[in-house]
Amino acid sequence: MSLAALFFYLFAAVAVASAFMVIASRNPVHSVLFLILTFVNAAGLFILIGAEFLAMLLVVVYVGAVAVLFLFVVMMLDVDFVELRQGFLQYLPVGALVGLVFLAELVLVFGSWTFGEGVTGAVLPAAAGVSNTVQIGRVLYTDYVYFFQAAGLVLLVAMIGAIVLTLRHKTNVKRQSIPVQNARTKAAAIDVVKVPSGKGL
Repeated sequence: MSLAALFFYLFAAVAVASAFMVIASRNPVHSVLFLILTFVNAAGLFILIGAEFLAMLLVVVYVGAVAVLFLFVVMMLDVDFVELRQGFLQYLPVGALVGLVFLAELVLVFGSWTFGEGVTGAVLPAAAGVSNTVQIGRVLYTDYVYFFQAAGLVLLVAMIGAIVLTLRHKTNVKRQSIPVQNARTKAAAIDVVKVPSGKGL
């Protein structure tokens, strides 16, 4: 057995086991930690097939942002998941039906899926001495640069909208004002009081 095959079976086994533990763990914090482990092992599988860009996305975006955000939300909100699971059995038939419909759709899609005429399996033509990240960057910032900038603007608007909707100004809270601080003078900031000897204020 080669070293690549050994790492493949190792990453695949740990990824499948940790993915099962995500849905089997009773503690939601443990589920998020197993989800992070699944992402890390999936990134290792992507590196084995030469897709280092996807591996970097899994680690940086999903593990570094999404999974950690889930972890902090679960820990800070302290949601009572025992109470949420009380009505699980009454929705089980509907959930099973929806799952079967999705499974049938996946079988139909993968069973009839083929490449079009003149289309090869590789999305980007392989170039000697050029990595996948460089190739994706060249295509993304040349052919699809306007779509990329439009996606960035949409995300920026969504972020500003979320901040505006959640930000609440309290009227009784004293806030810092830089122009007022810069406009202060010695006469307005200091009050010299002459206290007679032997007497207090």
